[in-house]
Amino acid sequence: MSVLFVTHPAYLEHRTGQGHPERPQRLEAVRAGAAHAGLGDELVALEPRPASVEDIERVHSPEYVTALERFCRAGGGRLDADTVAGPPSWEAALLAAGAGLDAAARLQAGEAEAAFCAVRPPGHHALETRAMGFCLFNNIAVTAAALAATGDRLFVVDIDAHHGNGTQEMFYADPRVVYVSFHQSPLYPGTGSVLETGEGVAAGTTVNVPLPPGATGDIYRQAINDLVVPLALERRPDWLLISAGFDAHRDDPLTEMGLSAGDYGDITLDLLELVPAGRRILFLEGGYDLNALQACTTTTLAALVGERAHPERPTGGGPGGEIIPLVEVAHRRAVGA
Repeated sequence: MSVLFVTHPAYLEHRTGQGHPERPQRLEAVRAGAAHAGLGDELVALEPRPASVEDIERVHSPEYVTALERFCRAGGGRLDADTVAGPPSWEAALLAAGAGLDAAARLQAGEAEAAFCAVRPPGHHALETRAMGFCLFNNIAVTAAALAATGDRLFVVDIDAHHGNGTQEMFYADPRVVYVSFHQSPLYPGTGSVLETGEGVAAGTTVNVPLPPGATGDIYRQAINDLVVPLALERRPDWLLISAGFDAHRDDPLTEMGLSAGDYGDITLDLLELVPAGRRILFLEGGYDLNALQACTTTTLAALVGERAHPERPTGGGPGGEIIPLVEVAHRRAVGA
């Protein structure tokens, strides 16, 4: 099996300032993790093209896209308390948004079985009309919208410890895209209740699994088995897109979750079963401890070629199992079952 490793030197030029957790060194840690995975020729490097404005405007308003470009070209600064952009950030954001589009085209051409988009800035908090939470454009949403426009059914699974409020909002009323999120609660940005299940014809296509601090890998895998697999069997997705946030690792400085690098590999292997090979794309989101980020990248890439790597043992025995039946009830009510 082969995996596309989609990244670009311009991502390193997106500068967030001294002491900011979303820093260029994160990408260097991911690259080190890829090297340690030992995949050899199975890992195929790809530099993406930038997304077009038309690609981005499937999910972002034209006014926001224009304003962000002007802001960056004028010298940049703070877009909110957490989110920073400078002159090089515009190119980096276009290339981050384009990574999944290029990956999907290469997978459709049969060039690989999966893709890992090692991008900066991340994307899942970006809203239709503004940047948020370190994110400028919603990278995974750009790809999901493009594929949905061709008639494909999308399954987006977000394993970042922070709820992907931007991705949820963009597809909350869109039945073509199922959005499933595992996240710590309470935690920024404060969204992602079990009661947020989609609306209108998309009722039941949003599934939130808000987990307490300290939740371990066994809880994630139980939820995948009890919630995610049955939904995938029902919806029969054509593509699996994963927001691969590695900040649920127990060493992450911004969160309080209990996962290990071994858990990330096992969770990825479970999720890959939802769709056939050649229809799987992962997008880097969070993860702010550099050692954990490197180790989680290694186990995740190993999973993409069907291998199980446990540099850290998988975890179990943490809290959160009681959430799963509540999510099931919320979903049944949403679909009228």
